[in-house]
Amino acid sequence: MDIKTLEDAMHRFVRSKGWYEADSKRPQSPRNLAISLVLEASEVLEHFQWGEEAADKDELASELADVMLYLLQIASISDVDLADAVMAKLDKNYKRTWDDE
Repeated sequence: MDIKTLEDAMHRFVRSKGWYEADSKRPQSPRNLAISLVLEASEVLEHFQWGEEAADKDELASELADVMLYLLQIASISDVDLADAVMAKLDKNYKRTWDDE
């Protein structure tokens, strides 16, 4: 499955809940979504709070999916091509060294 298919599915879900409507109680602004992204990432971290492995892989997968959904949505409404951004970042990182910094 590609990113565009996932992005389209995410938008269908958000629209079905009415969250893109002007009077939504859950406005889908980049700021609100960025906050939600960080909160969900914290929920991923909870799975590793007391050990090196997640105790419940299904729950971990669910939290990782939440993170990805918010990331896809932020990129989409901000007109960022996430696939291009990832490839550009990887290209940049190949040229970096971390041990000399």
